[in-house]
Amino acid sequence: MKPKEAQEVPLSLPERRAVVRELAERYRKARKKEKAQILSQLQQLCGYNRSYAARALRQASRPGSRRVARVRVHRTGRPPVYTREVKEALVKVWAILSFPAGKRLAPFLPEVVPILERWGELSLTPEVRERLLRISAATVDRLLARERQRLQIKGRSGTKPGSLLKGAIPIRTFAEWDDTHPGFLEIDLVGHDGGNPKGDFAQTLDMVDVATGWTVTVAVPNKAQRWVLEALKRTLPAFPFPIRGIDSDNGAEFINAHLKRFCESRCLTFTRSRPYQKNDSCHVEQKNWAVVRHYVGYLRYDTPEQVALLNTLYPELRLYTNFFQPTQKLVRKERHGARVRRIYDAPATPYARVLASPDVSEADKAALRALYATLNPAALRRRITALQEQLRELTRHRVRAAQRPGAVPNTAAEAREEIACG
Repeated sequence: MKPKEAQEVPLSLPERRAVVRELAERYRKARKKEKAQILSQLQQLCGYNRSYAARALRQASRPGSRRVARVRVHRTGRPPVYTREVKEALVKVWAILSFPAGKRLAPFLPEVVPILERWGELSLTPEVRERLLRISAATVDRLLARERQRLQIKGRSGTKPGSLLKGAIPIRTFAEWDDTHPGFLEIDLVGHDGGNPKGDFAQTLDMVDVATGWTVTVAVPNKAQRWVLEALKRTLPAFPFPIRGIDSDNGAEFINAHLKRFCESRCLTFTRSRPYQKNDSCHVEQKNWAVVRHYVGYLRYDTPEQVALLNTLYPELRLYTNFFQPTQKLVRKERHGARVRRIYDAPATPYARVLASPDVSEADKAALRALYATLNPAALRRRITALQEQLRELTRHRVRAAQRPGAVPNTAAEAREEIACG
């Protein structure tokens, strides 16, 4: 039987520290292959695993370490291109434009930055301005990622089918509408019931031009046919081009003899979407959130004061969204195997799309240019914010007046509304 080999005596803690101190400076200056040899040597001497041995050598060679004193090495690298000043200016423009995505914001910066500078909302050095105007969409999203995380918070359909005149009003599908000429509208109602569909409550009539994305909204006390028709008559002139056609869903507020006669008297094409096919009205459905819900929310508005305040807010919102909110339109879809790739056009505001349309008269375009020259997007945003706060305060006051001190809300909808109003 062979004699047992003599076992190695493990090094004490001071000895292991001395070995690390001796090898640390060599490890810092060594090349990759030599570092591997030093790590193996330290493993054999001290019994460390390889990961811990590497960490011990790195810590011992750090600046200010008590184990090894050495001159601090300044690493050379490319300085940041988009400095703190560029990011601060970008965040301000992003907030003024209601936090758009980078693909919509970056192409619009060369247009909106000079406007904000002209109105005194931005004061940029030439270097910061040059870097801000050439920033890419991906870099915009990267710089704003943390700000977007800080700001991160569904509705129901109240449409009742209108059975009258369905046979006289043709159905239009998503693919059949003429989206090359301005003047063809999709319309819809957005209910402000606050989660409680009982009784009467305000409705927002949302009208969107398919070709340009020009959006007009108006509030009505409820979805009665008379209010909807009056709102249409009052707001159709707000579009900067003649209206040629109207497309609605199958609700009784639209499918009725009054609206049909109105369209016939003005030689307007009147069509309706297929039942239960929201994609047939995809343009207005998208604006229901991006314009109405995004700026007005989901609270219950059912008093004349709230309706009046909504109609004070919507003209300001019309200028802000149509002149300073770039949008992208789907051009086509390409299928690659199981994957469908969507191709969009370049981001442009509804105002820019109207100016680019050959179907809009030069007189209408000149009137739009004159109006555009008078608009300050930051001032519009401040007025919108003030009106939003007035609307919340009015709703908060109504909720508190309806509840006795310490009383429990009667319904879950009232409880949610009370919490939302603070």
